[in-house]
Amino acid sequence: RILAAASLVLGGIGIVLPVLPTVPFVLLAAWAASRGWPKLETWLLEHAYFGPHIRRWRERGAVSLRAKRLASVAMAGSAAIVALLVLPLWVKAGVILALAGTALWLWRRPEH
Repeated sequence: RILAAASLVLGGIGIVLPVLPTVPFVLLAAWAASRGWPKLETWLLEHAYFGPHIRRWRERGAVSLRAKRLASVAMAGSAAIVALLVLPLWVKAGVILALAGTALWLWRRPEH
């Protein structure tokens, strides 16, 4: 329950803070809730916005095209910001490579 609640809070923060992803935290909250908080899991699965995303992920590991596009734009923006920050080169390269790897993984997921 603690993991589910913490993930849901982080996902909520991600709604207003663009550098924090929302959907992965909501997916994590749904997974954690399925292991000990059935009421929260049901609420998430029936949620008007998150429910379809969670069900698609659980059934087929699918991510909608819109979500892929939004995530890619957010990752590109984050990479640009990191590139402009005064950080050691290895930190910049590591963050940008992690974002690129995540984008590659994301675009390999089915959409339907």
